[in-house]
This record gives sequence, C-alpha cells and structure tokens, in this order.
Amino acid sequence: MSDSTPVVARGLVKRYGEIVAVAGVDLTVEPGDVFGYLGPNGAGKTTSLRMLLGLIRPTAGTAKLFGLDPVVSGAKALDGVAGFVEGPRFYPYLSGRRNLRLLADYDEPSSRSRIEEVLELVELRDRAKDRVGGYSHGMRQRLGIAASLLREPRLLLLDEPATGLDPAGMRDMRDLVRRLAGEGLTILLSSHLLYEVEELCNRVAIIRQGSIVYQGSLGDLLATATSGYRLRTRDPERARAVCLSQRGIESIVADGDELRFSADEDAVAALSIALGQARVPITQLVTEAASLEELFLGMTGGESSDHDRVAAVAL
Repeated sequence: MSDSTPVVARGLVKRYGEIVAVAGVDLTVEPGDVFGYLGPNGAGKTTSLRMLLGLIRPTAGTAKLFGLDPVVSGAKALDGVAGFVEGPRFYPYLSGRRNLRLLADYDEPSSRSRIEEVLELVELRDRAKDRVGGYSHGMRQRLGIAASLLREPRLLLLDEPATGLDPAGMRDMRDLVRRLAGEGLTILLSSHLLYEVEELCNRVAIIRQGSIVYQGSLGDLLATATSGYRLRTRDPERARAVCLSQRGIESIVADGDELRFSADEDAVAALSIALGQARVPITQLVTEAASLEELFLGMTGGESSDHDRVAAVAL
C-alpha cells in the first residue's frame, strides 16, 4: 500500500487482561471510499477506531494513516485526518461559533478562516451564536462534523454519527455525508444502522467478536445473496401444487396470496409455462435478493444491532 492510502491496518489486537476486544483486524480504506464499518454493539468497532487514531495503543499489529503510524509518529500521523469517536464534545456554556474558534486556535492558522464556511455546510450558521447546551443531539453531531472540517481533512472518521437522532436528523446526516463524499472526501463510517450503510457506502467491513468476517465492495456482498422469487396469484393453492410438480423449484413458502421460492432462471421459465397451461392467474412474478440486514445477521450469527429500523421506516 502506498503512503496515499488513507487507512491500512494489519493484525490489530487489543486485549484487556483476559478479554480480547479486537482479534487481528485488517482494514484497508482507499482514497474516495465511503467505507462502512459494521458490527453489533460490543463487536470491537470503537476500539478499532481508537487504535487507528492512536488514542489507545494496540496490543499487537499496526495502523497507518496515509502511511504514518500514530504510535510511532504521534500527532503528525493525524495530518489530514479528522472526525470523532463516541460523539463530539463541546463546552455547553459557549456558543457553537465560540467552540469552533477555540478549536481553530489549537489547529492550523487557516482554520479560523473556515469557521463560517463549515457552519454553512452543516446548516448551523443561524444557530451559531446560541449556546451548545441548548442544541439538540443532531445539532451537536453536525457541529462535531463542522469542527472536523476546520482542518480540511482528506479522511473523515465518523463513529455512529446518526445514533440517537430522530428520523429527520438521520435524513439530514445522510444528506451531509453524501455532500462531503461528493466533494471527494474519504469517509470511514462506523455504524450499526444497516440501512444507513446500504444507502451511503461503496465498501464495507463487518466485524464480529473482534474479527473481520467480510471486507470488500458492498455491491459484491449483495451479489452473493441467493436470489429468490416471489409469485403473487389469485389461486395460491393451485399455484403451489404446480410449483411442487416442477423440477428445480425449491424452498416454497406460502404467505397469503403469495408464494416465495428459490430456483434458477431455466426452472422459473418452465414454471411460467406450466402455470399458464394450468390456467393459474399470475398477478406478479419478481426476483428477490437477500438484504444487507439478512446478510449481516448471517455473518454475525444473528446478532442484530439495527435497533433503529422502526425509525427509518418513518422516513
């Protein structure tokens, strides 16, 4: 990997006594990725991110940001890197603008000149004079992103940025991430919200009990799903009888006026002919593929962490 690769982690391990929080994680985030880091709560996502940023030392392994290891190079390794882990923190008795000014004073001289620009980008300029203590959770999350953008990062690391937001806040956060990605920023997004990752990310890694169980293109992952079919008919009993009589039609499940089954294309073509010959009225015959949620549950042994799906349905 070249020094231009935003994230390269190899064999990352973190132990706390007898507890192994991270067990040999390998990660590669390429320039321009919106990279989703998925896993149930407690799987090791946040611990991995803290090691990537040099906030804690790994028990074993290495992590490099644009070719530099935070353990070896210290703060120099964070040049071009920004974001937050486990939520941003601010002085609640100061305004949003004043908090950003304090952060800018600790950073590059040019950072202060970007304050109004980043406030506008995260749509907080109208509330920038208000104390952060009066901000909603979503506003504090957006202020955290504004603070991260002050230094014009090449890599933005976000740990669960939409957790705890209401449906409108989740939508706004997704829109903001899309805009940033559209400007060419590389984003590492840790999340347990599967629909969020499915909408935003081009590559993903799934961690289970401290180990990576999948890493690669989101499209390739979804393509591994076994395709199935859904048949809707006005005569489900006769349709089921025809399905049972056809070779290659498997795993038939009846649900009201629908039948679900798995088959290859040749078997489906033969079934369509057989249903027509039997004069079974078909109102719909469509393909189905497993969702990211189903794939995730399969890879993590059924450890669901998509707690906020009900909220997402309301969007």
